[in-house]
Amino acid sequence: MYQRYKDFTVLITKISRSIKRIKTFEMEEINLKSPHVTCLYYLYKEGKLTATEICDISEEDKAQISRAIDYLELHGYVICESNQKKRYNSHFDLTSKGKETAKYIADKIDNIIEEVSEELTLEERQKLYKSLNIISNNLERINERHGEL
Repeated sequence: MYQRYKDFTVLITKISRSIKRIKTFEMEEINLKSPHVTCLYYLYKEGKLTATEICDISEEDKAQISRAIDYLELHGYVICESNQKKRYNSHFDLTSKGKETAKYIADKIDNIIEEVSEELTLEERQKLYKSLNIISNNLERINERHGEL
């Protein structure tokens, strides 16, 4: 059991750390950070979204997404349809600058996903994601049981 715990937690931590490092490295040249990537990528792939929807899709921290959207709006990547002070449920859309940058990001992500998956067959990938979903759901259920969600 010790080895299973160690293998699982170390691998998940290494994967998470690697993803963050890749995002940081790949986005340095355009002066964006990981939460900016998340917002631009999902707005590009999904179309107009609220901050709440971005959080729901990405499972990212609400405050982090809110700050990222503020930054992206201030720097001309996104626009908001609402002038309300609290715009968490207002829709955001990409500007032309945002679309261009988001396409660049999406292309980078697609290339990295392809490279990461190159030694896996479609069947292996499907089993991996199915297993990860089961593990994620079980962990959420345990957290709910402990009142931590």
